[in-house]
Amino acid sequence: MNIKIVSDSASDIITLDGVSYASAPLKIITAEKEYIDVPELDVFNMVTTLKQYKGRSSTSCPNSADWLAAFGDADAVFCVTITGTLSGSYNSAMLAKQEYEHDGRRVFVLDSLSAGPEIGLIIIKLCELVRSGMDFDSICTAITEYKNKTGLLFILESLQNFANNGRVKPAVAKMAGLFGIRIVGKASDKGDLEPLNKCRGETKSIAAVIGHLRDAGLSSGKVRIGHCFNAVTAAVLEKEIKKAFPNCSIDIYELRGLCSFYAEIGGILIGFEKY
Repeated sequence: MNIKIVSDSASDIITLDGVSYASAPLKIITAEKEYIDVPELDVFNMVTTLKQYKGRSSTSCPNSADWLAAFGDADAVFCVTITGTLSGSYNSAMLAKQEYEHDGRRVFVLDSLSAGPEIGLIIIKLCELVRSGMDFDSICTAITEYKNKTGLLFILESLQNFANNGRVKPAVAKMAGLFGIRIVGKASDKGDLEPLNKCRGETKSIAAVIGHLRDAGLSSGKVRIGHCFNAVTAAVLEKEIKKAFPNCSIDIYELRGLCSFYAEIGGILIGFEKY
């Protein structure tokens, strides 16, 4: 059976080892330019340009044709999308599923209720399940159960793009960055942005993250840290997580376009397993 894992570009995943994979790009749109979130996108140019941009910005999800192109000619497709609370990506993928499923083809679409490194963990787990030889229905059950054991935290130095995109109130956005204040929060159970702490400085924000990881149940699981041109803080965070949870495994990577748009320069996203 020809099996394929597919996601939108909010997963930050570009390739997988041993399993066919494709990513459907999201777009970042301003009155002046459209950025397509493909591997070739100059993310640094995008985020630095948007930092100076004063107009309204928005994002656009893959349409059903984009998803169908990503599905290709696979017999079985496992598809993971950015949270349906903030994007229409899940709905578009479901429309593509309805069109694609014929002549024995099957598609499973999972709303991650998250973004970035948490989606990455789900896809990595899917890859393990596919490579194990497990059947389609069993993989669907297993990955749904796994999703309930993952979480996402974030540290943001700016909420400008969230405000420009209408995701948070401008008054809330102005608070981030003032006097070194960072917003620490999580992806809620409904898949939206939930601020938890307003921390002054890196040390306090990292301490808050460690506390939330402990409360969420991290012990010896995987942690995936995505950063928007802030490798220094990501490395400090890795060190502190290792100190608090010595048995967990940690990967650090640079966020792609869509996640960098929301995280902005300096932002950190942390996906983790709750065990």
